[in-house]
Amino acid sequence: MTGQQGELIDQDLVTGWWATDISRIRPGEIAFHGYPIEQLIGRAGFAEMVWLMLTGELPDRARGRLLEAALVSAVDHGPQAPSIAAARMAATCGVGLNNAIATGVNLLGDVHGGAGQQCMQVLAAIRDRVADGASIAETVEQTLAEHKAARRHVPGFGHRFHPRDPRRDPLIGLLQQAVQDGLVSGDYLAIGLELEAQLAQGRAKPVPMNIDGATALIYAELGFEPELGRALFVLSRSVGIMAHAWEEKQSGARIKGPIPRPLLADYTGPELRDVPAADDARLPEDFD
Repeated sequence: MTGQQGELIDQDLVTGWWATDISRIRPGEIAFHGYPIEQLIGRAGFAEMVWLMLTGELPDRARGRLLEAALVSAVDHGPQAPSIAAARMAATCGVGLNNAIATGVNLLGDVHGGAGQQCMQVLAAIRDRVADGASIAETVEQTLAEHKAARRHVPGFGHRFHPRDPRRDPLIGLLQQAVQDGLVSGDYLAIGLELEAQLAQGRAKPVPMNIDGATALIYAELGFEPELGRALFVLSRSVGIMAHAWEEKQSGARIKGPIPRPLLADYTGPELRDVPAADDARLPEDFD
């Protein structure tokens, strides 16, 4: 091949530009990490395909089911979730379903959608200290003190809506069973439960683990990096976003805003006032 100046370009430079271990696509052939697609179809579930694409290997059925449970648990949290509401509003504005889904997904950031990744980072930091010889209890106590001093909430615990997140117990139960079966180490689970126990000390109302904390424990135990924890949450929640956008699109409603049409947002600015006449224009110093 020749470049812009007419010089020869090594073929490996061209074919290696997007070199990947993930997929091999050739005429009549599609394979992912070496597994032919025709064998994966009907044999691998969707969660197992997610695992394969991210790690390069198929999981055993038990680990695949644990990943699937985490993905199922975070699919939706109703129109009160900003990402869902935004997707529904977008769907009434004449955009395609893909645009409505993208609108919702793009609202998932550090504040709404990022707590799982942040919790995984906290868990990893505690685990590193414990690996250096510190006890879990002392390290958790120190971590909570650091968060309190910095006036930071502990990600993955407490919920603004649920006194106790109904998704917490079944996920933790599945993870505890996975530890008993020797599928995962249980290191992160022990840290998460200690965080939950210490957060409850001295409080009239406990601060139980929420969906972000429970899924963070599962993703960490399965070996995923914190940034992938957020990506997996986005993958999961995109299903709910899709469903809500589709439902809203089928309603036929047009241009639905954040509040019903008979209501107007409170106005807190100045009362109505006249614009000064041209011959009564103020001098620049009046604006100081």
